[in-house]
Amino acid sequence: MKYRFHPHADSELVDAAFYYEQLNPGLGFDFLEEVDAAVQRILDFPDAWTPLSKRARRCIINRFPYGVIYQIKTDVILIVAVGHLHREPNYWKKRLE
Repeated sequence: MKYRFHPHADSELVDAAFYYEQLNPGLGFDFLEEVDAAVQRILDFPDAWTPLSKRARRCIINRFPYGVIYQIKTDVILIVAVGHLHREPNYWKKRLE
């Protein structure tokens, strides 16, 4: 199955990686690797992760307080948000298709 990022989720990913890179060189890259690993887990087992609503699920990222929020579409996984777990928990709902 293929995947794609919602434009806002893509921006969130870049912003968070930049933030972590500023904290400690190399940490931004580590964050991106963890997100990539989470996306791979989602692709391998799309129904395995925590349902947040009827149309969205969340896979927690290792090492960082973030989750990948996604929708399962007919032919693609839509990454709706790369969200911090302790900030505005439902901000991403308006992005659901």
